[in-house]
Amino acid sequence: MILTSLADKVAFNQYYEEAPADQIQRIRRIKAEFGADLFLVAHHYQKDEVVQFADAQGDSLKLAQIAAENHDAKKIVFCGVHFMAETADILTGADQDVLLPDPMAGCSMADMANSYQLAHCWQTLTATYGQEILPITYVNSTAAIKAFVGQHGGVVVTSSNAPKIVAWALRQAKRLLFLPDQHLGRNTALQLGLAPSELGLWLAQENRLQAVAPQQVRVILWDGYCSVHQQFKVSQITALRARYPEIKVIVHPECAHQVVAAADEFGSTAAIIKYIQAAPQGARIAVGTDNNLVGRLIKQYPDKKIMALNPFSCSCILMNRIDLPHLAWALDQVAAGREGNVIKVDAQTAFWAKQALDRMLTLSV
Repeated sequence: MILTSLADKVAFNQYYEEAPADQIQRIRRIKAEFGADLFLVAHHYQKDEVVQFADAQGDSLKLAQIAAENHDAKKIVFCGVHFMAETADILTGADQDVLLPDPMAGCSMADMANSYQLAHCWQTLTATYGQEILPITYVNSTAAIKAFVGQHGGVVVTSSNAPKIVAWALRQAKRLLFLPDQHLGRNTALQLGLAPSELGLWLAQENRLQAVAPQQVRVILWDGYCSVHQQFKVSQITALRARYPEIKVIVHPECAHQVVAAADEFGSTAAIIKYIQAAPQGARIAVGTDNNLVGRLIKQYPDKKIMALNPFSCSCILMNRIDLPHLAWALDQVAAGREGNVIKVDAQTAFWAKQALDRMLTLSV
């Protein structure tokens, strides 16, 4: 339910005037009362004030797997962004409700590819290349995009499983359409040994393909990106290496390729966490990803010199819409027996999107 009336908005605004300690106590009480019937999950990029209540936390792949495996909870409170809650709804049962504390918690990358643009892209590409194209979508996409991909025999990927699944896809089809994140697609393709000349860029705003040699193209990248991961630059890495010669740099594959190439390592959120965990005591490591996670890693590993690659970068503004007041409001709705912000994907969209998601989960084993 989106707050539309003035009375609703005034009532919600009172949550920002309430003492945080009272909200924390109430959230814990409601969770205890509902027990296994209420399951709260949080993405790694959430703020500590939200993560403290999580029954499970993870990156996109982990959260998708958790949703698919949970058959007991009647209410799943999803502390992430809209496409993640959609994915959870698609993978859970009809008797389970997925609640997003703030329905305005979206994803700017997901918004860079819509069904209208994709339909025009597909029409143009199939007219050029025939039916020898397999669509792949990053999990950071809408349910409608996932459904299109599923309907055309394609698959969803996450940053954790992209190399494995893209390698599989390249064995299935002569060409791939990878959307919406060009950087994850480019970094993955180059990691698998493709040449830059084998990559093309689909300019959705212009409805055309940009490529050095169109007939050599094997992976067509959609012109989308994550605004958070565009805040990391090669100059930042260079400056840190000059100051700390021993430093290691690890970045997320949503960063531009020149940043990935300049770093020591790159990997998904889960891979970054594992890298930090395995690093020796005293290791100095700069991390290029959302600073909510970096700040948490700094606190969790005080024996290591963890630092943000760009300490001035903004965390995901849309992810941060899920805060303590929104979470308290969402749990109060559950306790009062009201619907709250339930995310529901229509049956046809969910059916086809699930085909693409199931392929991903099967290939990820």
